[in-house]
Amino acid sequence: MLALPSELTQQQAAGCLNDLCQGIHTAPGKEVEINASALKKFDSSALAVLLACQREAIAARKTMKVREMPLRLQELAVLYGISELIPTMPAAAA
Repeated sequence: MLALPSELTQQQAAGCLNDLCQGIHTAPGKEVEINASALKKFDSSALAVLLACQREAIAARKTMKVREMPLRLQELAVLYGISELIPTMPAAAA
């Protein structure tokens, strides 16, 4: 499973995206999960990274889902009208 860092703003976006894209291509199987549970500080760049990962997964003929996406980031995706473009998974039961 791939993971987002604790901070993902414009400063970290390019490096994070590069790492995630490499992970998408090397991940076994046809499904890729990105764990967002560590994400605490972010801006709209986080959404741009996730959208780019979705495009990369599609190009690699894989499906992508984001696990444990912070509520505030989900709300930002709704505000921008892109929430349906970033498939999410519910948080794991405790």
